[in-house]
Amino acid sequence: MRKLIAFFLSISLFLLLIMGISLASDYLAQADAVYQKDNLESVIESLPLYRKAVEEDPESYEANWKMARALREYADLSMQAEVSDWKDICKVYAKEGLKFAAIAKELEPNKVEGHLYYGLSAGSYSDGVSILKAIKEGLKNKTEKAFEKAYEIDKMYDDAAPILALARMWHQLPWPYQKEKTSEKYFEEYYQYFPNNPQGLVYYAELLKDRGKKEQAIVLLKQAAQSDHAYFSKRAKELLDKWSK
Repeated sequence: MRKLIAFFLSISLFLLLIMGISLASDYLAQADAVYQKDNLESVIESLPLYRKAVEEDPESYEANWKMARALREYADLSMQAEVSDWKDICKVYAKEGLKFAAIAKELEPNKVEGHLYYGLSAGSYSDGVSILKAIKEGLKNKTEKAFEKAYEIDKMYDDAAPILALARMWHQLPWPYQKEKTSEKYFEEYYQYFPNNPQGLVYYAELLKDRGKKEQAIVLLKQAAQSDHAYFSKRAKELLDKWSK
């Protein structure tokens, strides 16, 4: 009798597990459909759906890294849109993104997404609290390791995001951590693959300006200013106006 009860309990648990995974997949599909609209409103709308996917299947690598991605994207797009409380959004939501990305890294350490979005979440968190505070919290070394691992696994993932991330990180870090030569090496590599990406052009130009290569930087900014990306086109025009004075 006890064996029979145990058998039915195991079957019930198995069915519940299958149901949970199925529900998680449904929520993921719904969230992905909303998220891919690629704007601030759609990212916000996707958050509760990704959260439900994680709740239904906490051990899902896909649910965790996509939750981290959505949280980080909410922070980043809020900053770009200059919403009134964007710093608070970066502080709260990007920090939560770190948690889900860390889980993803542990679940699948040889896959790129968890590492990349851990580093990107750390970057957006530092936008909200300052780079110095993020460094004091121990995020500098963790971010570096995450980006380097992402680069090692698949540097071309998501239009070479790991390359651009490393380039930007080494430029944005304050002294004595900043490594402009290393940053330029990664920017050169990224530029070979994506010479027309407005984000890459603006970031590369900022680095070149600091390296004393203003004329080369201006050429890149003029190219970025003509792009249809609202934020980076605007940023390029602001820098051109600033550097021409």
